[in-house]
Amino acid sequence: MPVLAADNLHKTYVSGDSRVAALAGVSFAIAAGDFAALMGPSGCGKSTLLHLCGAMDRPSEGRLELNGRDLGTLGDDELTRVRREQVGFVFQFFNLLPTLTIGDNIALPCLLGGMKGAEADRRARSLADRVGISHRLGHYPQQVSGGEMQRAAIARALVHQPSLLVADEPTGNLDSDNGARVLALLAELNREMGVTILLATHAAEVAAAASRVMRMRDGKFEDDKPRGLSPR
Repeated sequence: MPVLAADNLHKTYVSGDSRVAALAGVSFAIAAGDFAALMGPSGCGKSTLLHLCGAMDRPSEGRLELNGRDLGTLGDDELTRVRREQVGFVFQFFNLLPTLTIGDNIALPCLLGGMKGAEADRRARSLADRVGISHRLGHYPQQVSGGEMQRAAIARALVHQPSLLVADEPTGNLDSDNGARVLALLAELNREMGVTILLATHAAEVAAAASRVMRMRDGKFEDDKPRGLSPR
């Protein structure tokens, strides 16, 4: 069973009398341990698809499964639990809480999930060491570099051991050197920890870090061979 699978997925936004089709019939499957990149220009639908896959929104039509559960049928509380337990997020602008130390930012998903402080701290330290920022655990986000903040964000996204890591333009706010280091880190974590990654980008050099590139335009895939769900 794939970690993530979509069958004829549509997403339409309505504002007054206007309807905008952000996704227009997308089908795919991502196996455990895959590193897939969604690539395309702004407005092609990749961020919309990423948000659906991360349980941040529901599709208008079609079926989207994460670990065999149809996300479109879940209520708000259930989607919140899916996000908290099964998905890790890495964003362009890091989204670290400025009033928490790097260590506390990394541990936060575990604490929100009810884990005891000592275990959450142990996991945070282990991940910080893994991504090379263990010397920054006592610092606040404004006291470290952009590359270090993104490494902290990656550690935070993985600390609760999610099934899926979604990354939206994870190098978009970094210079080329730090961007390359973050991409190398994601590829390394994918290989060595078996983390399933779905990354969205408009840049070919970023997508090249993935083992599979799914090119999008006008809400559809251009050249990825879709693998829909079996009929039920």
